[in-house]
Amino acid sequence: MILPIVAYGHPTLRKIAQDIDKDYPELSTLIENMWETMYRTRGVGLAAPQVNKSIRLFVIDATPYGEDDAETKDFKKIFINAQIIQEEGEEWAFNEGCLSLPNIREDVMRKPNITIRYLDENFEEHTEKFSGIIARIIQHEYDHLEGKVFVDRINNLRKMLLKRKLTDITKGIVDIDYRMIFPQKR
Repeated sequence: MILPIVAYGHPTLRKIAQDIDKDYPELSTLIENMWETMYRTRGVGLAAPQVNKSIRLFVIDATPYGEDDAETKDFKKIFINAQIIQEEGEEWAFNEGCLSLPNIREDVMRKPNITIRYLDENFEEHTEKFSGIIARIIQHEYDHLEGKVFVDRINNLRKMLLKRKLTDITKGIVDIDYRMIFPQKR
């Protein structure tokens, strides 16, 4: 089932997500729905807070970058209760977008190498190092677990220039081809 995406300004996107255990209700169905939603919306990653679940879960399929980066070819993973242990290297810019902030793309600075501890879909623990585009996608989705979105990482001038677009998203004034949940009107 394709799930609606939570829009910028929704309180779920600002919560620090909670760890889950293997008894989380209908976890395999949620993961399956997240994959389907991510593919339908043409994303390369999707975090549970983006589908209004404040839990530490995200999925990634970096395959679309496979033409330009061999490491991303067939890279598909599920991350549960992830914790980034270390970020290393000289920050580099990459143009990021987000399903929760439709029609906005900005250069974001991030470190190129990460070490992350996480559980897979079988609740087996892994500690792995990733770099480049894969590390970037992981960091972007991980931010959602920490109550952050990519525009939190851009400079204040750029954020000020985006203010109108961000306000429009919170009001539901966006041209998109997928369902969204907008913040409650006050």
